[in-house]
Amino acid sequence: MTDRRAHLDLFAMVCLVGCAALWGLNQTATKVALAEIPPLLQAGVRSLCAAVLLAGWIIYKKLDLAPGEGHWAYTWRGGLLTGSLFAAEFACIFIGLQYTTASRMVVFVYFSPLVVAAAMPLVAPQEKLHARQVLGLLGAFAGLVWAFSEGFHTPTVGDKQWLGDALGALAAVLWAGTTLSIRGSRLATALPEQTLMYQLVVSGVALAGAGWLSGELWPAQISALAWGSLAFQIVVVTFASYLLWFWLVRHYAAATISAFTLLTPVFGLLFGVWLLNDP
Repeated sequence: MTDRRAHLDLFAMVCLVGCAALWGLNQTATKVALAEIPPLLQAGVRSLCAAVLLAGWIIYKKLDLAPGEGHWAYTWRGGLLTGSLFAAEFACIFIGLQYTTASRMVVFVYFSPLVVAAAMPLVAPQEKLHARQVLGLLGAFAGLVWAFSEGFHTPTVGDKQWLGDALGALAAVLWAGTTLSIRGSRLATALPEQTLMYQLVVSGVALAGAGWLSGELWPAQISALAWGSLAFQIVVVTFASYLLWFWLVRHYAAATISAFTLLTPVFGLLFGVWLLNDP
């Protein structure tokens, strides 16, 4: 399948709802693991382990990751850029979760669709938004501003809640940059496995290296709950759901599917309140 569909079909919508639920739960899983595993090392190990799983998938499917213009010689610049943005995004999320709740973090991270929708016409002029879509995104942005202001006048998890919220918003901008760089580079025609491999390897090395340089240490003992949370992040979220996401980005209008992921904060809020007793 090489065509790009302008409208979401039932299959795409089911996939997006599933991804939204998993990504909403992911913030909670990360918060749980952060009680025992430091942020940058956790993020780096997550990416590197997922890269190993992805390599196994590529070998099993006998995929040619370098056909035509998707050849490594043509895509490495875009790969380094997207991998670096990916690393910076998750550094912001994992560090930010130390200062704010999982349910608030997921709201600010999903500021990303607003940035994608606003900037995508610069990359793909055919993906312009209609007036109703613009109004909907502006409404979502107004809600985000209102939620952020709460971190200043009525913080629920400490005086630095605003810092965690701000890192979440910065992560959203970085995620949007990743999506835009994929669409604006030769990675737009590369296999999703190739795009994801760039992101996992570059971010894994960068995040693990940053953790080591900052003095983070892997704990001597880790509980079963923390291991389970980390395994969920690696296998289900970082490997399976991201692979599906990049396939969707390649075959459907990026601005449309990004807006659809605004369901994720709903799931994230529900999971945060249910599993972590977030206010």
